[in-house]
Amino acid sequence: MRPNRPVTAILCVAALTLTAAACGSGDGGAGGDAKPTVAAPPPAAATDGIKIPQELKDRLKQHGFDMEKWKGGAWKNWKKEDWLREAGDYVNPIIDGLWDPDRMRDAEQPQTPAVDPDAGKDQGVTDPTPAAVTAKPASAPYHASVPASGKVFFDGPEGSMVCSATVVKDPAHPGKSNMVWTAGHCVHAGKAGGWYRNIAFVPSYNNAGQPAAALKGAPREQVAPYGVWWSDWAQTSDQWIATGGPTGGAGAPYDFAVLHVTPEKGGGKSLEETVGSALPVEFNAPAVSKVASITATGYPAAAPFDGQKAFQCADKPGRLALTQADPVMYRIGCTMTGGSSGGGWVAAGADGKPALVSNTSIGPAKAGWLAGPKLGPEAKGIYTAVSGKFK
Repeated sequence: MRPNRPVTAILCVAALTLTAAACGSGDGGAGGDAKPTVAAPPPAAATDGIKIPQELKDRLKQHGFDMEKWKGGAWKNWKKEDWLREAGDYVNPIIDGLWDPDRMRDAEQPQTPAVDPDAGKDQGVTDPTPAAVTAKPASAPYHASVPASGKVFFDGPEGSMVCSATVVKDPAHPGKSNMVWTAGHCVHAGKAGGWYRNIAFVPSYNNAGQPAAALKGAPREQVAPYGVWWSDWAQTSDQWIATGGPTGGAGAPYDFAVLHVTPEKGGGKSLEETVGSALPVEFNAPAVSKVASITATGYPAAAPFDGQKAFQCADKPGRLALTQADPVMYRIGCTMTGGSSGGGWVAAGADGKPALVSNTSIGPAKAGWLAGPKLGPEAKGIYTAVSGKFK
């Protein structure tokens, strides 16, 4: 782990509106000395149904990308699984209005990486499987009950997807944080792929907790009352990038990520000032025996949920060990499903006040429990690096 120079763990994103900017490449990360380039996604015609927004096509054309050449077969051998991996420099332009209310509502959830119910039974220290805890609706308006929570939207090879996330404090900017905590698999596909695109955070999504039917044709202010915040920087762990996978729990003990965000519409206020809340992060992960209860919050989207409302589970955690070498994870009973991934786990910190201690990472194929990584040195290195980048 190289917290001060996290080359392989950095997503370099150029936030732009009508002009293109690019990130430095190679071993300097964003803002490096390398000649700026813009990494273009492949066209829809050559990617087995991957859809590229027309506005993005138009902007790429303005900056020298020959869309007709792409259509002529230059990308005919492009494999869908390579789509995210090929770009040496990652560009995430702000596309004004891309995440409109209907596109947000219809986004598909990434499945929470599934594990065998018996995984870890004979490895390390694993407690008995917890009893299922029925997820309860968070109290609406969410801005009053869970003001730091929200949804992450992004595009991947399979289409538009969703996760959950939490506004966290930024030590470099007290009271003015633009940092968001989520799962690594919500920003990067792990060993089998690369970085996702069009990553954006919506705090207090559907603040009033309206049913999906009521959101059809709703104004943007109703579903995103505190705006849409685009990720201009993101980072996950080297371990997730190297080993993470959709099944088996691979990489799950390191399945965390930090986003730095900027408002789609611009403005002088930070995310923390806008929503009025940000949680501290507890990196000295307390032992399970010392944690009375953990509350997980998220927007579950897989059946029987529809991703439009926030839910919570509270339970005393147990331990889940997937391998002897990896850190033990927290595990709680919870019936939340895919889409809740990345949502914050809150418990009393060292000072007795609420702090983020983990995030939803994995669960069994059939909902009943969730597991999240214990946040240690690797997580702190990522958090510190993102904070330090924007001093």
